[in-house]
Amino acid sequence: MTSTPQTDVVGSPQHLAAEDPTWWRQAAVYQIYPRSFADANGDGIGDLQGIISRVPYLSGLGIDAVWLSPFYPSALADGGYDVADYRDVDPRIGTLEEFDQMVAALHAEGIKVVVDIVPNHSSDDHVWFRQALAAGPGSPERERYIFRDGAGDDGSEPPTDWTSIFGGPAWTRVTEPDGTPGQWYLHLFAPEQPDFNWANPEVRADFLKTLRFWSDRGVDGFRIDVAHALTKDLTDPLPSEAELDAIPRGEGQHPIWDRDEVHEIYAEWRKVFDSYDPPRTAVAEAWVERHRRPRYASAEGLGQAFEFDLLTQEFDAAAFKEVVVDSLTLAAESGSSSTWVLSNHDVVRHATRYGLPPLADQVGSTEQDQKQGAAWVLAGGPEDQLDREQGERRARAATLFELALPGSAYLYQGEELGLHEVGDIADDARQDPTFFRNPGVDKGRDGCRVPLPWARTGSSFGFGPGPAHLPQPQWFAEYSVEAQDGQQDSTLELYRSALRLRRQLQTAETLEWVDTGRDDVLAFRRPGGWVTVTNFGTAETPLPAGEVLLASAPLRDGQLPGEATAWIRQ
Repeated sequence: MTSTPQTDVVGSPQHLAAEDPTWWRQAAVYQIYPRSFADANGDGIGDLQGIISRVPYLSGLGIDAVWLSPFYPSALADGGYDVADYRDVDPRIGTLEEFDQMVAALHAEGIKVVVDIVPNHSSDDHVWFRQALAAGPGSPERERYIFRDGAGDDGSEPPTDWTSIFGGPAWTRVTEPDGTPGQWYLHLFAPEQPDFNWANPEVRADFLKTLRFWSDRGVDGFRIDVAHALTKDLTDPLPSEAELDAIPRGEGQHPIWDRDEVHEIYAEWRKVFDSYDPPRTAVAEAWVERHRRPRYASAEGLGQAFEFDLLTQEFDAAAFKEVVVDSLTLAAESGSSSTWVLSNHDVVRHATRYGLPPLADQVGSTEQDQKQGAAWVLAGGPEDQLDREQGERRARAATLFELALPGSAYLYQGEELGLHEVGDIADDARQDPTFFRNPGVDKGRDGCRVPLPWARTGSSFGFGPGPAHLPQPQWFAEYSVEAQDGQQDSTLELYRSALRLRRQLQTAETLEWVDTGRDDVLAFRRPGGWVTVTNFGTAETPLPAGEVLLASAPLRDGQLPGEATAWIRQ
């Protein structure tokens, strides 16, 4: 194997001082979906006490931070992303005092805390939206959201024909205080999620207050939901949906998505973050064109932005390398670090995605499908279409590839167990609004949000003393923490070993590609003398000389089997 020119990102090593302000650059961040992580009180919904009870597990896993999906008061119209109060805890999940206990318990183990902020929209239960409905047209209260008169002579038609992300109209008509049909409000997502008007100074000031509220409680960072949609140009006449779709999204002037002035907001936020010692971190969920990502990740903005391109790729050497090279280049441009993601709360779990036929062979899928596996879920998760062993084998290999890369890795709860998507949830048990608003088109995201199995037995496999809020399949028993704990060849022990080694091996944020002589085998060298080799093909490949530190599958006479990754110290 021979070396090729280096692709690198300048940055600081991980795990320096406890208060190192650059801790996030190469952190392993574990996403907790609170309602499905651990249930302490037996009501079927995960809670903060459940998280506290699992802090030893998280510490033993070897992560650097947890990211909590929304835990705020919510009617759960969108799994908690419809927030009724940004500065409180949903009573079904816990209290502010329990939140403080959780932060203290995690900090005591050296684990940072990142929380979700949902700034594009609130819940329709938010006090501001209730005030807007009561105040009527033209009021200051309505100016906090986006209200418009309807089209047509009597205003009975929506202002535009726009479709929401979750399906159905993007406008909903309200009943005015006098009981008559009235104005319409914009919701890019569910009707229960009215969009804020970010041109309103009150909105901007209130979110600054929210950022300070959680920072003062010891939160170390924030994940920003739909970071690219806050600012909008809704000057009349509004475009039709066809006209809207035809407007380029990569120039900063689209009426809704990724407008340049959104960065004025994040510059204000950065002043708040930097007023703390150490500065608070932030990562943007920004589905934008690649050349637009660095500004979100800049030191003057949020500081980091998710790189989702690895998540959307099939298990393919050329595709993986292209993503890595491009991401490292963009990170160098922003001065940030790359972010690697294989699964999260919005997509089919990668153990399942990798076990399905190629996208081109999946009925109902396209090469541009950002949610691979959606057609399989829509079909009810048929077992005869899923090669579970292949999916798990590839998932383990992809995980070692991901964890060896320079930058931060975002892990989703349950992936360390090798969990598959639950594809056969009955319709009457589903909760995701995308299922209800797109009947026959989208089954939603419930399958990756099913509560975790901690034990082989019990009404919810150790998730809690009672049943879980989403049904768990019987095969969860053998994927449980109890079933895998201490088992040398288990996925859980692979993650523990990989995260432990990662802490020891990570240095500067650089890598050097190594020529393997095969198109289906990728190898790269990291500072400190270690090499990662990933075999995307099915034929064995020889490993370079050195000590094998970790492999995702058993080696045979120094040969790396197909669809496997190895870490080697040279």
